[in-house]
This record gives sequence, structure tokens and C-alpha cells, in this order.
Amino acid sequence: MTGRAPSRRHTLKRAVGAAAALTVASAAAAPAAEAHAGSGADAEQAGTPTVVLVHGAFADASSWNPVTERLQRNGHPVIAVANPLRGLTHDAAQVAARLAAVTGPVVLVGHSYGGAVITQAAVAAPGVKALVYVSAFIPDTGEVLGELAARFPGSRLDAALAPVPVPGPDGTTAVDLHIRPDRYHEVFAQDVPRPTTRVLASGQRPLSASAFTDRVSGAAWHTVPSWTLISTRDRGIVPELQRFQAARARSRTVEVPSSHLPMHSRPDAVVALIRSASRTVTV
Repeated sequence: MTGRAPSRRHTLKRAVGAAAALTVASAAAAPAAEAHAGSGADAEQAGTPTVVLVHGAFADASSWNPVTERLQRNGHPVIAVANPLRGLTHDAAQVAARLAAVTGPVVLVGHSYGGAVITQAAVAAPGVKALVYVSAFIPDTGEVLGELAARFPGSRLDAALAPVPVPGPDGTTAVDLHIRPDRYHEVFAQDVPRPTTRVLASGQRPLSASAFTDRVSGAAWHTVPSWTLISTRDRGIVPELQRFQAARARSRTVEVPSSHLPMHSRPDAVVALIRSASRTVTV
């Protein structure tokens, strides 16, 4: 994204407002590097597909830790990938490349902004046999995340974001988005204990504002079956948007009384949905 010239302030404002799409989370004392457990070979031996988890904005792979631990205890091979958060086009290409290295079928899971990433990445990943969306964006081909989020107002995130000018890859000025730590609990994780949310807020990774202006080049849910967990108390991505997207994708849907972080507040429900999707995949 280029510099914030006056003529583009309105675009940036809409992008910031659209951060309802964002996910937050970075679990305490966990590495920001890719969390890896199992491989395609492991999946073949265990007789289950590999579960690949894609986090959203302001997070790293450790945001999935409560879910990863439960899946592993149930014998599922898991890969929690590192989502770069540098824009939808870049991020989807990176995740698609990671998927190409997995042997055997994949259940691909995305939280919040990660839902948009898996939607595009799976188009180029024939091994993906099921898509699971958790409090997520589920865009269609040609859509822009900022515009999609604006169709369903009510997110409380607008005033909680802090845009920070940063050097762009081409030498121009880009914009990174952070959540103000004092607003994190209220906006994204009101049902998660405050000591946990303080840690999560302090470990944020920034999201490039260009994520809200990139146009989706393809939507895998047209050909790959999907499952969706809707968080009915979500103050980031409003439930009405989640329901609209799930219905459009003909997704098998469950609703959970959760904030934007069901991986932390309702991990058993998230795991149950992933396992439901996994049982439909033949290895």
C-alpha cells in the first residue's frame, strides 16, 4: 500500500473500519514461528487428513494452541502455518505454497482474516478436501474485504485500531494496523480472562492495511465443501456478516455464544467442528 495521500484517506478509513475481519491472538510464551505437528506421512499412517490451521491478523500460529493441543490428543496431525499478514494476494500465495508441501488430503481451517486467505489459497491446492471457517471472512471471487465488511455495520473495532506508517516493500510508505491494547479485551475477547487478553494484546503482529483493498482472485468454497462456526457475540466480524457468508457458501454451520476468539473461549466447539469436517475426508 502506498503513502496516505489526502485523496486516499477515505479508502484508509474504510479499511480501518473493515477490520471487523481481523483476528487477534498470540498465545503466551509460544513461539511466533510456524507450529508444526505431523506431516502428510503422519496423516497417512494415522488414517486421518492433515489439519492445516491459518491464523488471522494481529496473531501468529500460537493463537491456535488450545485447538492444536486438543486435535493432537485426538490423533490428528496438525500444521499451524505462519500467515505473513502482508496483504491477501501475498498471504494466499504463501499459504498455497505451504499446502503444496503436504502429502495427502487436507482439512484447511481459517480464523477471521485467515478465512479470506484460505478461500483464495485453496484454489491452487487440490489436496484441500474440506474448508473450515471460524469467526471468519468467506469472500467470493472479485470481492474486496473492506467493502464486504461494510455491508454489515456494527463492528466495534473502528476506534480501537492504531494505524502506523511503515516502509513499504517498494520504498514508499505503507500502513500497518494494530489494536490498541486498552481496547483489545472489549472489542475482541470479552469472554476470555483478562490476564490472557493482556498477554495476547502485547504480542500482536501487525496487519498491512492493503489486506482490505486486495481483490479476491478466486473462492475455493464453490467447489470444496465447507463448515462454519459463527460467533454470536462477536464484536469484530458481526454475526450477521458471518451468517450471510455461510449461507452463500452453503456451509454446514454451527453457532456458538462466543467472542471473536472461540479458539480460546470455546476451543472444544472449534475442535468438534474441525473433526466433523475431517470425518468426511477419505485418506
